[in-house]
Amino acid sequence: MTMKTLCAFSMAVLGLFLNTPDKVFASSNETLWDKVFEKSEKVDVKKVTFKNRFGIKLIGDLYEPKNRSADKMAAIAVAGPFGAVKEQSAGLYAMNMAERGFITLAFDPSFTGESGGEVRNVASPDINTDDFSAAVDYLTTLPEVDKSKIGIIGICGWGGFALNAAAQDTRVKATVTSTMYDMTRVTAKGYNDSMSADDLYKLREDLNNQRTKDYKNGTFAKAAGLPDKLTGNEPQFVQDYFGYYKTKLGFHPRSINSNGHWNTTSALSLITQPILAYADTIKNPVLMIHGEKAHSRYFSEDVFKKLTGNNKELIIIPGANHVDLYHRTDVIPFDKMEAFFKDNLK
Repeated sequence: MTMKTLCAFSMAVLGLFLNTPDKVFASSNETLWDKVFEKSEKVDVKKVTFKNRFGIKLIGDLYEPKNRSADKMAAIAVAGPFGAVKEQSAGLYAMNMAERGFITLAFDPSFTGESGGEVRNVASPDINTDDFSAAVDYLTTLPEVDKSKIGIIGICGWGGFALNAAAQDTRVKATVTSTMYDMTRVTAKGYNDSMSADDLYKLREDLNNQRTKDYKNGTFAKAAGLPDKLTGNEPQFVQDYFGYYKTKLGFHPRSINSNGHWNTTSALSLITQPILAYADTIKNPVLMIHGEKAHSRYFSEDVFKKLTGNNKELIIIPGANHVDLYHRTDVIPFDKMEAFFKDNLK
């Protein structure tokens, strides 16, 4: 793969798909169900707001079991995938875990979705890690939540941020990652670490030259993505992304991956701030889930080798690809996740 092609596919993670198919939703009014999955009659959902330590207002959906006891309950914060919104996979996970007896919070990260932050569509290893801790902050204030029993779930690129949050925030008592991506590694090294040092330097030059142009123009260039239609020659994982984000299966108008672009220069901090440097310091339990056929499987396998202690587990889902764990409820191991959190949030 040439340097130009490699960088294009690496940046595609930041700015996946440029086109907008027919919108699934007639309205995004919060009084309507605006998720990409069917509503459960077993849970109540309400929109909530909270701030991270940078003062950015975050918007989330709080899911609570309808027939819960008066006792304080365990809670789980959920985010991801990278470039998605709470109305997609994060909400699906949150709703399913709420059905199983947890209070759950699916939220939009800073600069994306309904959450605040200017400029829009920017990624930050520091701020995005803190978004998880901000969700924990909020959950500790709820009278129905036992603040000693809080876990997190990170999907795709937010799996990496979840592990970073677990290394930073000792209030996170249990962590699940699903189809995990290390966004800092893939941005700095390309897929399967195939970028050379010269390739990386050239990428940094290009991105910093773009910063100069952005400042002069007073605008922010958007990351490159895919053409209007797939040719069928793209890597299978790109076709899988397209099949979720750009069709009625997973399209949402507020999702960057469905209907927008990351800022090109977002990649700069991802290059130089590796988020999993301290993964070996996580003392609390970690469950990592990945698909057997996922192009990203090596991220979970390599990070799992860094984790220490006897309370860490990696499970590989037979036959599943990366995107299957976004939405396929017949594949996502919710039973396993339920047992993991009930064992470790008690």
